Amino acid sequence: MTDAIRTHEVTKRYGDLTAVDRLDLTVEEGEVFGFLGHNGAGKSTTINMLLDFARPTEGRIEVFGIDSREDSVAAREHMGVLPEGYGVYEGLTGREHVRFAMESKGVGGDPMDLLDRVNIADAADRKAGGYSKGMAQRMVLAMALVGEPDLLVLDEPTTGLDPGGAKAMREIILAENERGATVFFSSHILEQVEAVADRVGIMHEGRLAAVDTIEGLRETAGGGTKLLVTLANPSADHAEAVAATDGVDSVRFDDEERLVVTCSDAAKLDAVVALRDVGADVLDFSTEESSLEDLFVEYTRGDA
Repeated sequence: MTDAIRTHEVTKRYGDLTAVDRLDLTVEEGEVFGFLGHNGAGKSTTINMLLDFARPTEGRIEVFGIDSREDSVAAREHMGVLPEGYGVYEGLTGREHVRFAMESKGVGGDPMDLLDRVNIADAADRKAGGYSKGMAQRMVLAMALVGEPDLLVLDEPTTGLDPGGAKAMREIILAENERGATVFFSSHILEQVEAVADRVGIMHEGRLAAVDTIEGLRETAGGGTKLLVTLANPSADHAEAVAATDGVDSVRFDDEERLVVTCSDAAKLDAVVALRDVGADVLDFSTEESSLEDLFVEYTRGDA
């Protein structure tokens, strides 16, 4: 089986700035791959190089075995793309946009089928200049779906969508994957990624900090669960006492002022004992699986 995406020691420099540093990444054919990173981490630069919007300073990117720089047209024939910075032709209707995409790809069919699929069929004959951001997002997605591409590259596909639209986007991603498409997408809404991704790659300071299944990331980060502790009078001293406990990886307070502890399973009881030893009044504690957001924080700390 040919990998859908493979990068070989890809580096991108802008003057003295190294935006992407020796990236080796493989996206397997048929998987849903979530691509994460803070602003400036190199995520958008990587996507731009994949689409041949930017050229690597060093290294090579292949799409189904095709060098995306040497033969960008052949590589793009495999792809349907929803770019983050897309534009629309304000004077054309939604139907005309999709028909244009069909003609460009040499694909027949009825644009209404795709517009219905992304739930804007009722606006098919309205000019796109009057669309909301969410409607425009759906229309560009419909264009990306033209021709049943082997690889969907979706950059922030849920931006501008309401909760119903985000749910519909997840359903489309899963349906396309069930059809056989590989889906490579970025999103800053980590719950969306967690809901659909088979594997996740996390970029940090231009490098790939981690790539694995979410369960694999949990195991590597320290036991796969986190400890939530409710204290009567939480303070920085309490967090410091827990942080000094063997087996504890990270400590922080959440929005409800609970102490959130990422640690090995064996260290959980030790963490509670450490709190009591410094006089903390522990009202309640529980454990739960680390969310993708917790893991993202862990893998993108300064020492990652």
